[in-house]
Amino acid sequence: QVQLVESGGGLVQPGGSLRLSCAASGSIFNYNMGWYRQAPGKQRELVAAITSSGSTNYADSAKGRFTISRDNIKNTVYLQMNSLKPEDTAVYYCKATRIILEYWGQGTQVTVSS
Repeated sequence: QVQLVESGGGLVQPGGSLRLSCAASGSIFNYNMGWYRQAPGKQRELVAAITSSGSTNYADSAKGRFTISRDNIKNTVYLQMNSLKPEDTAVYYCKATRIILEYWGQGTQVTVSS
């Protein structure tokens, strides 16, 4: 079993940046990893994903502003978020997937407000 702990959220002004981290309790080298977010009253949605081989994909809302990366030595996945907008406000969750296994973190709050 893999436990995931997100960190790096907080309050930031529009146009600002944050880097989220997702630290895993074990090796993630053969897991596909993803960042999701859920705003109040909305469904959880995919923000960015990175496969075990390093391929990435992004939601249209994240393209050009967010970057997902992974460090398999540190068992950590990152989400660099730039040019943040108020509509990026949400709880951000990390997910690890391998075949039928799926693990979620507890989430970290990101609030974009002036």
